Amino acid sequence: MTRSPLIPPSPSDADYESAHAEHADEAMFERHEPFGLFGAWLEDAKRKEPNDPNAMAVATADADGLPDVRMVLLKALDERGFVFFTNTESAKGRQLAANPQAALLFHWKSLRRQVRARGPVEPVTEAEADAYFATRARDSRIGAWASEQSRPMEGRFALEKRIAEYGLKYALGEVPRPSHWSGYRVLPLEMEFWRDRPFRLHDRLAFRRESVDAAWRTERLFP
Repeated sequence: MTRSPLIPPSPSDADYESAHAEHADEAMFERHEPFGLFGAWLEDAKRKEPNDPNAMAVATADADGLPDVRMVLLKALDERGFVFFTNTESAKGRQLAANPQAALLFHWKSLRRQVRARGPVEPVTEAEADAYFATRARDSRIGAWASEQSRPMEGRFALEKRIAEYGLKYALGEVPRPSHWSGYRVLPLEMEFWRDRPFRLHDRLAFRRESVDAAWRTERLFP
């Protein structure tokens, strides 16, 4: 029987003994709400992550409860939650319509940090969707009309044909937002901040609240 090779230790393991002498920065544990800390970490990621520091995994569940996950881009953040945009007739859009809850994961490899969040999901307002859609490149706006996201496609030509058709239809003037294209806001009830530490003794800080209007409580977790 052929054995699968073991994944070698990460390069950072060789430096753990020297790093062990360093004291952990306790500043993150002095936070009483998570959005300020997340904003600071996101700014760090914008400076150090080579590609898409606002990328996040969004997990939903289908009608059978089977989890589904994909990468999207965070497009807005406020004191209520995390916003992303998509075709509402896509797989995730249909799943969120049936079960409006989601989990998020941000992983910044260059910083050795990650943030998890989960909670209910609500649609953004029409005004929010219109405002963001207007900032997209024209070709992306045409693409939002042309793509029947997540549905079967006969071949690449079928997509290119639809792009040409809608490009011609909206050759002049503004490209309006399709009614099936909008955004979602994930309203976290839980958020966890994870930071790499020597010997896998990582820092973990959890924020939890009973409802979207309740106060946050915090606790440190064993790695």
